[in-house]
Amino acid sequence: MTAVETKPGVAPVTRHVLCMKWGTKYGPDYVNRLYAMVRRHLSGEFSFVCLTDDSEGIRSEVRCFPIPPLDLELAPGQVDRAWKKLTTFEHDLHGLRGTALFVDLDVVVVGSLDAFFEQPGEFLIIHDYERPWRRRRITGNSSVYRFELGAHPDVLAHFRANMDAVQAQYRNEQTYLSDFMYRKGQLAYWPEAWCPSFKYHGIPTWPTNYWREPFVPPDARIVVFHGECNPPDALAGRRNRRFRFIRPARWITQFWKA
Repeated sequence: MTAVETKPGVAPVTRHVLCMKWGTKYGPDYVNRLYAMVRRHLSGEFSFVCLTDDSEGIRSEVRCFPIPPLDLELAPGQVDRAWKKLTTFEHDLHGLRGTALFVDLDVVVVGSLDAFFEQPGEFLIIHDYERPWRRRRITGNSSVYRFELGAHPDVLAHFRANMDAVQAQYRNEQTYLSDFMYRKGQLAYWPEAWCPSFKYHGIPTWPTNYWREPFVPPDARIVVFHGECNPPDALAGRRNRRFRFIRPARWITQFWKA
């Protein structure tokens, strides 16, 4: 792996914000906007790292490294389900040292991120959003998680050694990751208000969603756009057939910019 260069006499950066981009679903503009949002909302020194298969168009402030190989074999028509995120737990991730905050590309940062590096815990993740059909689960939502780089190589090693069995048992990488950390006694969650879901917490209830605009939930720091509606869709008021009517979320223009 390519090692991170350090300058003589300069203390190495120990806070890293990680993101990951592969394929064509998200362009470089998502990385560039995420960097800009983090820069505006995180005080002090940090490095911003993108693990990617294509660094073209990504701004120079972002340090781009290859995604570590996973050799994931998918059957025809099988969905990836973001198993690549597990490579962030490499024993040596391109020479990076310190604390890493992983953030998905399809989020909007709306508040200070300082506390994400201050919150006590060995491994922190969003507690996946409770719905009537899924209650009292330990599963986390891996849109935002924090860990010490190189401290949990067993997460990735176990997956690599048991890839077929893990994929058969767990629906996706965040279900596996949450259960693995839970069994180690190291699973902890962010305060509930910090990372709300746009579609569950930021859209007015029916029927007021027809005349009221989407909003930023109280005390939010990172609004998560999981599922089919991404920030540009919400900004334009677009939805798919399964998504309820939304007016344009004009608040996004204030935050989602490079």
